[in-house]
Amino acid sequence: MANSTTETLIGGLVLATAAGFLIYSGQTIGLSAGGDARYEVKAAFTSAQGVNVGSVVRMAGVEIGVVSDMALDLSTYQAVTTLAIDESVAIPDDSDVKIASEGLLGGTFIEITPGASPDAFAAGDEFMFTQGAVDLLTLMMRFASGGDEG
Repeated sequence: MANSTTETLIGGLVLATAAGFLIYSGQTIGLSAGGDARYEVKAAFTSAQGVNVGSVVRMAGVEIGVVSDMALDLSTYQAVTTLAIDESVAIPDDSDVKIASEGLLGGTFIEITPGASPDAFAAGDEFMFTQGAVDLLTLMMRFASGGDEG
């Protein structure tokens, strides 16, 4: 009987731990159980290399949202990303957005640099000033070869 009780307690502990991991992973990729009010804005990049749905959006190094959708615009051949931004963050409508890297071996994220406009983005608006991902391998090869060819 003691073995059965012990096994039941250990099983319950394993299930509670698994549930904790599921909740944590859901929050990490932006699938919270409600309460997080967000609005969506769009940004079109010539290259969105390294960015995926669930990638972090930061302003001044602070996480303010996630990438909620990505698609290829077949008329401009740009990667159109949809950014889900925390509703408490008002982004000036002259801000710019770029794809940044956490270092040579780090991951990529989207960095918003705020502008000075008194007007803020509304849901569905699009960034006018964007900078796509920089290919570090190409940059290093240009540097090694003298940087003259384009």
